[in-house]
Amino acid sequence: MVELHGGAWYLLAQFVSPRTNKREDAYGGPLKNRQKFPLQVIAAVQAVVGDFPLGYRFLADEWLPVGLKLPESRPFARALAVAGVAYLSVMGGTHESFFLPDIVEKCKKPAYMVDLAAAIKEEVTVPVITAGRIAPGEMAEHIIATDKADLICLARVLWADPEWPKKVKEGKDQEIVLCDPECDTCMQLVRRGHPAFCVRWPLEKQRVLKARYA
Repeated sequence: MVELHGGAWYLLAQFVSPRTNKREDAYGGPLKNRQKFPLQVIAAVQAVVGDFPLGYRFLADEWLPVGLKLPESRPFARALAVAGVAYLSVMGGTHESFFLPDIVEKCKKPAYMVDLAAAIKEEVTVPVITAGRIAPGEMAEHIIATDKADLICLARVLWADPEWPKKVKEGKDQEIVLCDPECDTCMQLVRRGHPAFCVRWPLEKQRVLKARYA
């Protein structure tokens, strides 16, 4: 599949956000104008990939006082579904809000973006993906069973424990190696241009990676 990144302050999100889009032409002002560019990008990509599934990383709320919020992201989600996207991978926050103290604390909580996915799922019939520290298998199952999302996206959860799917399938939640919400080592390494590793990995695995890129 192909996924367009329409979240976290990237270009498509900049056009949609009333905070960053200050244009005075046909691409600025009301939402119907601000959503034109991403919809045109979708059409252009579809013309190239044909029937190949085209998904969209979807920003539902910037978590900023004057940023994009659900009253506008809901109708935008409907427009994307009409445009033929294969799914919406829902997220919250931008690079400008991720480091705010209240958002830092919010992002430490389990399933902290599920409410956004559930709100968007009410608006569309295409599959909706959610993410955000969904570590226990039972939690993932509950989110899907209660129709808050159709799929679960794993990032740091899977990074900390690549065996997560196998352990969940076998009912071994208690053996899952959990990402520490107080730890940000992997992201700090990336920001410094170093190969990332997880401090929860076995020490030998960490040493091999460090030696490989020394």
